[in-house]
Amino acid sequence: MRKKLALIPLGLLAALCCCPILFLLAGMLMDKGELTSCLGAVIRGTDGFAAWRLLPRYPTLENVIELLLDSPQFFVMFWNAVRITAGVLAGQLLVGVPAAWGLARFRFPGKRALYTLYIILMMMPFQVRMLSDYLVLDRLHLLDSHLGIILPAAFSTFPVFIMYRFFGGIPEAVIESAKLDGAGPWQIFLFIGVPLGAGGIVSALVLGFLEYWNLIEQPLTFLKDKTLWPLSLYLPNIGLERAGVAFASSVAALVPAVLVFLLGQDYLEQGIAAAAVKE
Repeated sequence: MRKKLALIPLGLLAALCCCPILFLLAGMLMDKGELTSCLGAVIRGTDGFAAWRLLPRYPTLENVIELLLDSPQFFVMFWNAVRITAGVLAGQLLVGVPAAWGLARFRFPGKRALYTLYIILMMMPFQVRMLSDYLVLDRLHLLDSHLGIILPAAFSTFPVFIMYRFFGGIPEAVIESAKLDGAGPWQIFLFIGVPLGAGGIVSALVLGFLEYWNLIEQPLTFLKDKTLWPLSLYLPNIGLERAGVAFASSVAALVPAVLVFLLGQDYLEQGIAAAAVKE
């Protein structure tokens, strides 16, 4: 009985967290007249307060149609976001997985110091590294290109930290058995390490997608050409007079992130739990 009573406040908190999504859906289905009446104080800059309702009076899909048929810039920025996110995740697979395996399974001088350096770099925000990243990318002539966003992110230390825990949890007996059967280092990595560490790899990819799908600061800093901007910078360029399109584009940007989260939810929970374990 007590457990059931405890679910009541938790359910109310969950419903409260869902309110912004309900507001987005409601705004997407409102026509311009209804949006103006609700957000008139904001749009026109007049005195008063904005109002809102969860259910539109006259639901319509005109905002969705305008976004899909009359907003070519949306599709350009959508595919820019896909290219950047896919490039970053591919780079993290190529760089992060071998790095995490090496830190977890090999012994070498300075390993502890190197791992500590990884942790320090992981905790440093982008604002701290912004100037140095800008100077390096400028010297490599990678500014104003998607590669200038992808390369620094591909060498991110956070996915290494997540995957390191999974690789380190593989029993040593499994590795020794493979060695006795004649497996070499690369065979052990590809046929034992990667399958058994798949949970950490997938959880790192899910977290990476959620982060890089919503990039704002890096594109604003490194991309001057607006045709290269990702979808995360589309909303700030929509005026209040197109509030309905802004709601529709917000929902369109939210859908891929929700789908990826739902598909990788189990692995994501495993990754968070593994990252919380102290070494």
